[in-house]
Amino acid sequence: MERQLKASHGGSPEMSTFIIAEAGVNHNGDLEVAKRLVDVAVEAGADAVKFQTFKADNLVIKEAQKAEYQKQTTASDESQHEMIRKLELDERMHREIIAHCAERRIMFLSTPFDHESIDLLHAFGMQIFKIPSGEITNLPYLRHIGGLGKQVILSTGMADLGEVEDALGVLRQCGIPDDKITLLHATTEYPCPMQDVNLRAMQSMRVAFGVATGYSDHTPGIEVPVAAVAMGASVIEKHFTLNRNLPGPDHRASLEPEELKAMVASIRNIELAIGDGCKRMAPSEAGNRPIARKSLVASRMIKEGEAFSVDNITAKRPGTGISPMRWDEVIGRVAARDFHPDELLEW
Repeated sequence: MERQLKASHGGSPEMSTFIIAEAGVNHNGDLEVAKRLVDVAVEAGADAVKFQTFKADNLVIKEAQKAEYQKQTTASDESQHEMIRKLELDERMHREIIAHCAERRIMFLSTPFDHESIDLLHAFGMQIFKIPSGEITNLPYLRHIGGLGKQVILSTGMADLGEVEDALGVLRQCGIPDDKITLLHATTEYPCPMQDVNLRAMQSMRVAFGVATGYSDHTPGIEVPVAAVAMGASVIEKHFTLNRNLPGPDHRASLEPEELKAMVASIRNIELAIGDGCKRMAPSEAGNRPIARKSLVASRMIKEGEAFSVDNITAKRPGTGISPMRWDEVIGRVAARDFHPDELLEW
């Protein structure tokens, strides 16, 4: 079964990070590419694969300009409306992608960008609604999703703490309990410069609002989302593509299949490495302890009846005899028998 999203603070060995493989619009409007992206997410070991649901006419005016990164990766003579219209998924395509996700046993998610899309995804029975960074100041949109009573992931790119507080307040007023809300720290630039990541902001939101936090990553490579898990992220979202050289706005800032697989594997290793915080000897260390530690041994020939002193004992490996931590208890005692050089002392 799919790993369910857990409203945790992360860092616990019992609670796995919920990893969202963000296909987004990297299907380029092609259903078969979308299905292949589902397959890649499954093969990588992600918990969910997420698309984007929108109607261009509901999302953007026809004269709206593209973002700078979109101008660099798409046709220069088209508007934002023209660009995203080609990336729409209709109802039939949604149904086929959802069915393919069910067949491959991975959770289907999609981010709605307008009210019609919210209703469509709700009708499909989607249980987790992801609110994109651009909608964090859209009061009617927030109320619409909040009114569904579903689990919510709220991305906070471009927002300050006050704007996050306002959006969170709307969801709470709609009756969404804190344990069904996860805030994602994000930086809305593609790719995101390392100096703008500010992972500590994720922790600041966790402290400020008392809800689970995660990270939506737009940096090149995989090291930042892995670091976010080490810092307590309960959710990680990362764009991926079949090939970064494909045409389209988001491919260049996305991972390729083998990179996505490496990210998931690295996160799972970090989860194991975080542990439970209790300082104790690990099972794998047990065999090395007697090899690496030392015991009290005779540093020269010691005759029966001679007192142990700094002149005739020392500490050497192995650690199978009297611990050097008992040095003060041994000094001044009398040898009950002869001890040869390098022979372990005994009581």
